[in-house]
Amino acid sequence: QVQLVESGGGSVQAGGSLRLSCAASGFSVNSVCMAWFRQAPGKLREKVATINSGSATGYTESVKGRFTISRDNAETTLYLQMGSLTPEDTAMYYCAARLGRSCVYSDYAYWGQGTQVTVSS
Repeated sequence: QVQLVESGGGSVQAGGSLRLSCAASGFSVNSVCMAWFRQAPGKLREKVATINSGSATGYTESVKGRFTISRDNAETTLYLQMGSLTPEDTAMYYCAARLGRSCVYSDYAYWGQGTQVTVSS
């Protein structure tokens, strides 16, 4: 059974850092496209970062140079290292997996429950 469980969210002051984790079961995070999304109240869900099976990564413009997506060697956990956080990064963060190696498409089949990140000024 495929399951994604996020953790690591919390409250932090602007300029701080957090590392989000997404524990996967039922499949290898290295074999498919994995992504982090976020959604702030009243806003559309936004794709923040992706990593495909070949380890190529992609980021939305607003987080480039501040966030890093990665996976562990055990192939069970996806990470999002976030730095230089601003109040605009405040959102619920979700990890997602699509049933394919490429991240070109956006048909993500599996989602976690989300973890809240709150950045205060």
